[in-house]
Parts: sequence; C-alpha cells; structure tokens
Amino acid sequence: MLGLALGDAFGAPYEGGILERALWSMLGTSNGKRRWTDDTQMTIDVIESLLACRCVDQNDLAHRFARSYRWSRGYGPGAAKVLKRIRRGEAWESAAVAVFPQGSFGNGGAMRAPAVGLFFAENSDADIARATRDVAAITHAHPLASEGAALIALATALACSGADNNEMLHRLSQCAESREYLDRLTKARAWLEEGEVVAPRQVAAELGNGIAAIESCVTAVYAALAFRNYSFDALLEFTVSLRGDVDTIAAMASAIWGADRGADQLPRERLEQLERRDDLERLAGSLAEAVGFREGR
Repeated sequence: MLGLALGDAFGAPYEGGILERALWSMLGTSNGKRRWTDDTQMTIDVIESLLACRCVDQNDLAHRFARSYRWSRGYGPGAAKVLKRIRRGEAWESAAVAVFPQGSFGNGGAMRAPAVGLFFAENSDADIARATRDVAAITHAHPLASEGAALIALATALACSGADNNEMLHRLSQCAESREYLDRLTKARAWLEEGEVVAPRQVAAELGNGIAAIESCVTAVYAALAFRNYSFDALLEFTVSLRGDVDTIAAMASAIWGADRGADQLPRERLEQLERRDDLERLAGSLAEAVGFREGR
C-alpha cells in the first residue's frame, strides 16, 4: 500500500506535458505533504469494499468509486464521465457502456489491482484473475485492460509470496491470453535473464509507457523485477525516466516492489512527506488482518 502510494505521489509531478505538470505543481501538495492521485484513491476504495463485503461486490465498488471522485486527484476524463454518471444514479453497467461502448483499454483497472492480488493471494491464479477482472470492469472493461489488471494483481501476489523472477514470468505468461501481452512478457523475461537493466528509452519503445494497459502493465512488472534488489529510489528514478504515464507505472511497479521487499525498505524521508500516511498504514493493516483471518493464519 505504501509502495503504491509513494510511486503515485512522487511520480505524479513528472506526468504528462508542460500543462499537466504545471497544474500538478499547484495541486500536488497539501499542508506540506505530497498528494497522491486517483491511483491510490481507487486502491483505497477497493480495499475498503473488500473489507466491508469480504468479496468483490461490483455495486458496492461502483458507488465507492463515484463517492470518492474528485477532479483534483487527476482522474482520466473517460473514468470521470463514468463516475459522474454513477453518482447521478445510473447503474455502473450502463454508465460504462455509454462512455466506452467497447470498454476502456486504459490502465485504470490495473492501477488498483495490487489490492485484489493481495486479498486473494492464497487463491488460484485463475481466481485472482477473475476477481481482478470484475473489479476492473466497472470502469475498464476492454479485454486488454482487464488482462493487464489481472497480470498486475498476480504479480503483486507472487511478489508477496517470494516467487523469483522465473516463476513469476512463467505464471504471468500462463495467465496471459493475448499475443500482445505474451510478446511483451517474453521480451521482459529475456531482458531479466541477461541481468543488465535495460535503458529506459528502450523499455519505453518496446514495452510501452502510455496510458493504455498494454502499454504500461508489463513495463511496470519489468521495472519492479529489474530493481527488486535495488533501492526504492533507484526504481523511482527509472520509472520517471520512462516518461509517459509516470504516476501509474510507478504506482504499479512500486506496489509489486513493496510487496516483495516490505515497508521497512521504503525510504523514511519520502514516507514522512506522504499525505495521510497513518491512514494508509491503518488500512493496509486491516487488510492484512482480514486476509490472515480468512486464510486461517
């Protein structure tokens, strides 16, 4: 939870072009703390819903997403339209189709997927994928969007369990259904086997750095695994160097990295700058307790 929020909050200032960065320079701090974006807010919504319902309840999630929506958190324009329609009382199924007839293929479903992966970590890979697709469908129902979300959720669960790079890439490849994701996972696996971190420009060119799930999810997985034995700051510097959709790629990569390395490996000075850190820690603790109880541990 803290890794995701740190990647989000410290990646956001480098997001987009000149106008976007200028706007976030005004919105990105509150009472001297670094603000996070919709990536962290929607993850909070997911965790609170899972804790309240003990399952994926799409109606409950949709209403939480809609209630939490604030334009100043940097929501994408498409997701904002969906959430405003839900807030006005429209069913989430019709709201999503009205805005995205074929389903949004963005990475908004993937950015909140780590929480789903952790909640269902002891379930099968197929169960994790199914639950994650249900969570993504409220705003991002395109097959490539839900597939990317499932990969991020599974990667987070596997990182938490201590899976090595080979096992993780193998199971992610088994979970992938489309050639687009399989090709990128194959490329990432080859790079990781070579042992040297690939230059950000090459990663962005071959795996992607955009807002589409296909252009960002495998990129985040690669970054997290390539830097799993490096510091958080090194990971953050790499994701910033990728450019493009920096905050979401950083959030996803940092969630996986955090699940692997643990909160005590996160930089204390950055944590002290993070808004509502105590609230995030309490929520993460509640999730850990709920999962431990559900798993009989």
